[in-house]
Amino acid sequence: MVDVLVMAAVVIGAAVVGLWLLSLILRDASIVDIFWGPGFVLVAWVSFVTAEVAEVRHLVVAVLVTVWGLRLGGYLAWRNIGKGEDARYQAMRRHWGGRFWWVSLFTVFALQGAIMWVVSLPVQVAMAADGADTFWPSVALGAALWTAGLLFETIGDIQLARFKADPANAGQVMDRGLWRYTRHPNYFGDFLVWWGLYLVALGTIEPWWTFIGPLLMSYLLVRVSGVAMLERTITKRRPAYVEYIRRTSAFLPRPPAA
Repeated sequence: MVDVLVMAAVVIGAAVVGLWLLSLILRDASIVDIFWGPGFVLVAWVSFVTAEVAEVRHLVVAVLVTVWGLRLGGYLAWRNIGKGEDARYQAMRRHWGGRFWWVSLFTVFALQGAIMWVVSLPVQVAMAADGADTFWPSVALGAALWTAGLLFETIGDIQLARFKADPANAGQVMDRGLWRYTRHPNYFGDFLVWWGLYLVALGTIEPWWTFIGPLLMSYLLVRVSGVAMLERTITKRRPAYVEYIRRTSAFLPRPPAA
């Protein structure tokens, strides 16, 4: 198990440093967002190859991570490439000035790499499991949860993209489809995906402590880089969002309030 965990850390470290160097050339730290999903794919397959044995259950975990990660990375690349650096990183660049080039290594790239390593612990440890019996009910339940999450975030992203593509919706609040029941269907979908992956991994491993991975992801989605960050200033840009907040759940889907 140690070999898998160490190899994953080394590969993540090398990847984020390389990505940081590329960001200096492009003057765009936003590329770290596109790497988020594919980074987990890299971790999954490095762990798969590093593990002493490769079984069907290990392959299931790797494939699930790959489908989720490549979909997310592809969507963010389609949405972000050619649009310039994200406003969050522009604000950081203005704040740090000439020091941003090296500050970003630690506060953006290395931090994301560390989070990626922790979140992916169920995947890494599942790959390291050798000879343990598979508890297929947990695998099946996790796969079902993963499927629901992937569909939720994919449909939510498609609905939002179509909404934004219509010039008549400029400045308006998206409150249709899945967005009628939760203000962040994409984040809720990610939440389901990672708890699903944990259950799949739990069917192949004994260390239950790897729940720290999806727990950290859940905290980030709700309290840090997800819901909380996105909604910090959105009401200033879109006054109608105040009413949307009043009637629509922030995270867990539910019927809108009257």
